[in-house]
Amino acid sequence: MPNIDALHTFAYHLSFNEDDAKDLVQETFLKSYRALDSYEPGTNAKAWLFKILKNAYINEYRKKARRPAKVDYEDYIGYQDREDQSTVDFSDLREEIFDDLIGDEVTSAVNSLPVDFRAVILLCDVEGFTYEEISKIIDIPIGTVRSRLHRARNMLKEKLASYARKMGYEDKRGPRQEDVAQITQGKQIGKDEEE
Repeated sequence: MPNIDALHTFAYHLSFNEDDAKDLVQETFLKSYRALDSYEPGTNAKAWLFKILKNAYINEYRKKARRPAKVDYEDYIGYQDREDQSTVDFSDLREEIFDDLIGDEVTSAVNSLPVDFRAVILLCDVEGFTYEEISKIIDIPIGTVRSRLHRARNMLKEKLASYARKMGYEDKRGPRQEDVAQITQGKQIGKDEEE
């Protein structure tokens, strides 16, 4: 199936759940098959599929938000029927911490972005869509795509700065304007105190 890996990656980064991601991809192909007559030949089919997936995710998110929380009856009965409820299980904290780590700082940083910024950065920098295509997929103006992409990259830059230094990367662009202004202001304050 065309674009299935890219769609699955995008779906996973939206839902953070492997089963939900598979369901979204399946639903995307089902809806695209049903709406095949509305597809305009010569347009970007990948962007069309991504838009269907994004809309399916939004619809599913809205359904889940309206649903009351579910409690599994078997879990509840199992908890009530325990012989010794005073027993507490202890586990090694280090093991627990390392089991839950993703291991990839970049993935972790991308996943920590708000969904609007995460979607734009994934579509542009991972999937290679143009600003215009992203605009059509997400239904926002191109200027908003550029703004969100700029802000998302800045958020990632801040989140990954220490990791980049630890890995041996250095910023060769020189100091930022804000840093120069603060340094200059600090020197000015020092001169005023000497006088």
